[in-house]
Amino acid sequence: MDFLGDWLYLIIGIAVVGVLTLVGLLSGRRGKRPVTPGAGSDLISPPPTEVDVESPGEAAGDASATHTLDRPEGTASRIVRLRQRLAGSQGTLGRGLLALLSRDRLDEDTWESIEDTLLTADIGVAPTTQLVERLRSRLRVEGGPDHDVRAVLREELIALVDPDMDRRLQVSGADGKPGVVLVVGVNGAGKTTTVGKIARILVAEDRTVTLGAADTFRAAAVDQLATWGERVGVEVVRGPEGSDPASVAFEAVRQGVEQGVDTVLIDTAGRLQNKAGLMDELGKVKRVIEKQAPVTEVLLVLDATTGQNGMIQARVFSEIVDVTGIVLTKLDGSAKGGIVVAVQRELGVPVKLVGLGEGADDLAPFDAAAFVDALLGG
Repeated sequence: MDFLGDWLYLIIGIAVVGVLTLVGLLSGRRGKRPVTPGAGSDLISPPPTEVDVESPGEAAGDASATHTLDRPEGTASRIVRLRQRLAGSQGTLGRGLLALLSRDRLDEDTWESIEDTLLTADIGVAPTTQLVERLRSRLRVEGGPDHDVRAVLREELIALVDPDMDRRLQVSGADGKPGVVLVVGVNGAGKTTTVGKIARILVAEDRTVTLGAADTFRAAAVDQLATWGERVGVEVVRGPEGSDPASVAFEAVRQGVEQGVDTVLIDTAGRLQNKAGLMDELGKVKRVIEKQAPVTEVLLVLDATTGQNGMIQARVFSEIVDVTGIVLTKLDGSAKGGIVVAVQRELGVPVKLVGLGEGADDLAPFDAAAFVDALLGG
């Protein structure tokens, strides 16, 4: 009997322990809540210092731990798209010129129409006069039933766009320092987007890149740049909203020097050309950067659809910083491709890149022959 009692107590004890264990597991699971970063958990990153390097995903509010990087397009496919897009938007200019020049009789009224067509395309007065004089001279000498008007126009347009300008991006530094590219322009020209697209071009060429978000007065611009960086795995140096843009730019270049990256791209605030104080600040950004490494390229971003207003912007910016190249955005949305000629004549610097649309890789190196061929539809 004592033997059966001992077994009974043992069985009861095991049952009690089992019940208690089950109750503990159920109550633990019921009380467990998912941890959300930013909601008081230990997963929150420490607050940024005055200037902080953040992963682009964190900067854009993306809490995901993994991200599939984009594979940016190479230069060759971009140039193919350049020709296709320009042929659609600029073809009217080329077709109009060819139709006028192919008339049986080129009288003064026809030449005036040719001038009007060129001026309407924002080529500018001086380049238009030069082109018309060259065409008149050549067609007078080479005229006849067998002369090729299209070939003559193509040669003269290419000469006007100036194929001999050095359009290479200066993205490499000397003495082991990174190339430093300062990107400037007014709000609305597509400047921050251009910085992100240039980063994609460089990544496609297997270059290492750091982005500096020096447009500190627009939180949206900083977040936008961080998103561009995230997509291709590029670090973004940023500061608190409203902080000194020069300090952010300085820190970005310092990080680039320390980490041995190939290129540092600096996005700046959109400057209104009539704001002298802001323009002076832009000059300060450039001076501060050069305490770390020389600026190798200053790209001015212009909206091609603004026409002659873009020329005013170009003049003012060139007075403040030594502009070395032009990026024309929204060229596919404007029939006024003549601004390529006008802005080059105004500043004496080449158009180096053109924006052709809203896509991530819709930024291409400018090629004079491809541009003219697109104008003429072939």
